[in-house]
Formats: sequence, structure tokens, C-alpha cells
Amino acid sequence: MLSNLDAIHITAVLEDCADQIAILGHIMPTSLEGRADASQIIDDELGEILQGQKDLEQRYEAMLSHREDIKTQHYNNQSKLLESDARVSSAARSLRDGAQALNRSFKQNPLTSDNLAKIQEDRKFLQDVIEATLAEVISSNTFDSLIDAVSTEKEKKAALQQTILKEEESRKLVKSLQKQLIEVKKEKESEIQQRNEMIAHLKDQLQEMKAKTSMEGKYIKKDAEVRVSCTMKKCQQSENSLKEELETLKYKIDEESRVNAEIEAYLKQHHQLLEEKVEYWMEKYDHDVEQKQHELDVLKASKANDLARLRELTQKYSEYEKVVIEDRVEKEKARRQAEQEAEELKATIKIQSWWRGVMVRRQLGPYSKKKKKKGKKGKKSGKKGKKGKKGKKK
Repeated sequence: MLSNLDAIHITAVLEDCADQIAILGHIMPTSLEGRADASQIIDDELGEILQGQKDLEQRYEAMLSHREDIKTQHYNNQSKLLESDARVSSAARSLRDGAQALNRSFKQNPLTSDNLAKIQEDRKFLQDVIEATLAEVISSNTFDSLIDAVSTEKEKKAALQQTILKEEESRKLVKSLQKQLIEVKKEKESEIQQRNEMIAHLKDQLQEMKAKTSMEGKYIKKDAEVRVSCTMKKCQQSENSLKEELETLKYKIDEESRVNAEIEAYLKQHHQLLEEKVEYWMEKYDHDVEQKQHELDVLKASKANDLARLRELTQKYSEYEKVVIEDRVEKEKARRQAEQEAEELKATIKIQSWWRGVMVRRQLGPYSKKKKKKGKKGKKSGKKGKKGKKGKKK
């Protein structure tokens, strides 16, 4: 329930809205459908919208770059940053609204009369609701009709939306069922075709098996007959061979009996001869053993004599060896003494030669200067004297 003042205010507002809606119904343009320049008009309008959208995009990009410059140059100035952020947000909102309007313009086709009729119906519905609400407010200071109209419209829209959703689901279900039906038909057709092919194949196999069975029966029958005849022939042949073998065995038994008797007689005779030979060899063995024992005794005695002779000869050899060694030692001593005397003689001669050289160099003895002045005779006598000295030294 509204107060009188609120009712007056709402009445004024509703009357103003009703007048504007009525005026809007009279000034709305007619449909562009059927006009020759309709496409040009729409292209011009869309071009203006697109140009405005491009201007908004350029403006938004310029604001973004300007904000980045402010961040890099005046990062301490918070007021400029906030102002720039506000401008960027406003430009982004304008750009988003323009994009939505552009999308609506592309979705709606103004060349048809359906859009204008829908607008006229919505305008008429809104005008009726406002007039009914205005009358209710004037009469009873309430606006229940407005609430009822809004709720009714919401219910209609919800029901319509639900119907649309159900219709879409039904369409999807029908499409899926149709698709499944087609797939089932294809599967059944392929299955039927496969089964028909299998039936034809089995029929062919049945015919082949019948023909094969009849041929195998005939073959088995003939094979059995042939096997029986072959078996009978083999039995006859084996019987004949066994008879022949029996005759052969009888002949061999008789022959073996005769041979056995002859061998037995021969072995008895040979056994007697062997007994005689055994006695002879036993006697010969005893005689040979005695003879060899006598020879062994003789050899042992000869061995003892040879050992005594060997010891005697060994002793003599040792004595002779000592004599030879002593003789060699004496000869070696004599040789070494002769070598030592020869070495001493050589050393003596060398010493005498060295001493004569020393006397000559130092002019000692017969080689002094006084004796050189005496003349040739003195020299000769001096030489003889030297020779005499040499002989004496020797």
C-alpha cells in the first residue's frame, strides 16, 4: 500500500513513461525490407560502428602505453597512476560495451520486418502494463498488476526457455537415435550379409563333405579289400617260409649232432695227448729247475771271486794313481822352478842393462871423462875390461 505522496510521484512517472512509449510507437521507422538502398544503409551503419570500435581500440592501446610510461617515469606519483588506471578502466568498459553492441548488430538483421514487429509487440505490452499499473495506483495506491505482469512474463520466459531446452534435448536425442538406428541397420545388414555368406560357405562345405565322404567310403572299402588280400598273401608266404625254416632247422640239428659226436671223440683223444704232455713238461720243469739252480750257484761263486779280484785291482789302481800323482807333482815343481830361474835370469839381465845405461848416462866407472882422453888403446882396454866384468857378473 503506497502513501498518497508516493502514489502521486509514481503516477507522474508512469504517465510520463506511457506518453514516451506512445510517442515511440508513432516515430519508429518502417522496415528496410524491399528498399533498393537497404544494403548501403546497413553497410554505412556497420562501418560507423566498426570505425568507432577501432577508435576505441586505438585509444585503449594509447592509454596502456601511457600508463606504462607513467609507471617507468613517475612510479612514485600515485595520483597520476590512479588517474591513468581509471582512464584505462573506462576505455576498457567502453570497448566491451561497443563489442557487445557490435555483436548484437551482427546477430540482428534489420532488413526483415520480424524485428520491428517484435519491438512493436514489446512496446505494446509495456504500454498496457504501465497503463494498468497507472490505473491501479490511481484507484487503490497499489501496483500488484505490475508485479503480476512481471512474474507472469518471467514464468512465460522460463516456460519458453524450458520448452526450448526440452526441444533441443529432444532434437539431440532424435539425432542420436537416428544415428544409432542407422548404425544398427548397418550392423544388422552387415551381420545378415555375413550370415548369408556363412550359410553359402557352409552349404559348399556340406556338399564337399558329402562328396568327400562318399569318395572316402569307396576308398576305405577298396583299401580294406586290398589289405585283406595282401594279408592273406603274406600269411601264405610266412607259412611257406616257416616250413622251409623248419626243414632247415631239422637238417642243422642232425648235422650238429654228428659234429658234436665227432668233436667229442676228438677232444677225448686230444685230452689223453695233453695229459701225456703235461707229465713230460712236469718232469722237464723239475730237471730244468735243478739245472738252473746249479748254474745260479756257479754264477754266485764266480761273482764272489770277481768281487775279490775287483777289490784287489781297485787297491792296486789306487796305489798306482798315488805314484802317478806324486810324479806329476814333482814334475810340476821342477817345471815351475825352471820357469822361476828363467824369469830370474831375465830380470838379472834387465837389471844389468839398466845399470850399464845408468853408468853410461852418468859417466861412472869405465865410462868416466878421464879414461876417454887416453886414446883408442885405452878405449879398447876399457871395452875388454867391461866384457870381463860382464863375464864375472854372469
